[in-house]
Amino acid sequence: MTLIKSISGIRGTIGGSVGENLTPIDAVKFASAYGSWLKKDANKEYPTVVIGRDARISGAMIQQLVMNSLVGLGIKVIDIGLSTTPTVEVAVPIEKADGGIILTASHNPKQWNALKLLNNKGEFLNALDGKKILEIAESDSYHFADVDHLGTITTNDTYIDVHIDEVLKLPLVDAEVVKQAKFKVVVDAVNSTGGIAIPALLKKMGVEVVELYCEPNGHFPHNPEPLKEHLTDLSELVIKEKADLGIVVDPDVDRLAFMSENGEMFGEEYTLVACADYVLGKTSGNTVSNLSSSRALRDVTQKHNGSYEASAVGEVNVVEKMKQTNAVIGGEGNGGIIYPELHYGRDSLVGVALFLTHLAEKKCTVSALRDSYPSYYMSKNKIQLTPELNVDTVLQAFHDKHASEEVSTVDGVKVDFADCWVHLRKSNTEPIIRIYTEALSQEKADKLAEDTIVSIQQIIEVGV
Repeated sequence: MTLIKSISGIRGTIGGSVGENLTPIDAVKFASAYGSWLKKDANKEYPTVVIGRDARISGAMIQQLVMNSLVGLGIKVIDIGLSTTPTVEVAVPIEKADGGIILTASHNPKQWNALKLLNNKGEFLNALDGKKILEIAESDSYHFADVDHLGTITTNDTYIDVHIDEVLKLPLVDAEVVKQAKFKVVVDAVNSTGGIAIPALLKKMGVEVVELYCEPNGHFPHNPEPLKEHLTDLSELVIKEKADLGIVVDPDVDRLAFMSENGEMFGEEYTLVACADYVLGKTSGNTVSNLSSSRALRDVTQKHNGSYEASAVGEVNVVEKMKQTNAVIGGEGNGGIIYPELHYGRDSLVGVALFLTHLAEKKCTVSALRDSYPSYYMSKNKIQLTPELNVDTVLQAFHDKHASEEVSTVDGVKVDFADCWVHLRKSNTEPIIRIYTEALSQEKADKLAEDTIVSIQQIIEVGV
């Protein structure tokens, strides 16, 4: 089993040995490290932290451990209970809190859980702050409060409703036009908190909802990553119900994918493309996604006379680039929509509301909307390397081999050709190179990946 510590938090599998899995002791230790950093960063006697969780089986246990560790440090905790990642992000600034913790392992299977850490803006911590927390945890540098200065826990279970209201108040969300469209939608929320939030949002927009796996009990009925191969039941139910579309979210509701009326995937990459097309049609501006996201966003942005830029992979990097370029919308190709009009975080509720407004205004089917965008196809692969091999040297050699092309080294090496691209990234935890390719057909994307693997093998054979 696994325990992974990083600047964005700690995640691991429940049970097992201390330091090797996410045990109660590890949860207390890391929560205490975050709380210790926060007290110094906020420079307050009683800082405030918002805590919410997805519906994982281990969630209630981990939440009690985390909350009471913070209480022991003299921190005021606002418990918003079963929630979503974007809901916690919205709650932090509304509460004028000093930070937030989301207890979720996102799309990982049910045996996983994690602590995701936020700053006082409701945004993920930057690398410097994350490193400080790791150092505190490694050195056990905690100083707990005495009995007269313990923190408190207050409960507020209204924040999903607050979040929905904030989404519906956005100028580009038109619940009335959606209501007039009389959509019928099947929702697969993988038995997590999306089963609370997404149907509630849709009903407020006048949508007929068919619920599939919407009971927030943490028993995921299929692999919770919202990919085509995991969504057979959703596809069948969309067709059976003669629904206008299907919606699927991951357990913490920051990844969003749509299914067309014919039971085919709209494409996770195209969630952001469609929402950006709608926003840019109403608001002039720029867009950002990470380097491994589809070129279709660039095409749509340029169609609206905007400027597109790519960031390093990772939400915090996308957000930083969005702020630098004043992007009006951005996100990641895994179905993550970041719309700064509400907050700088991936938010499926925002994505659903924008997409349905767009679809209602277009007065077309989901499949027709998908056909209106440039068609690109992606391939995702990896190549295993021996531990003694210097991955950076291999990437540099690949860079040099393609120096005459448009090459980016923002995050690994990405080579843009006229009608396709390849992106190589090294893993931070194992000796592998991840290979992402995109082309105008699946065959070409797969072939580019195969050629890239051969090229890397040749680089290794000649010595680097």
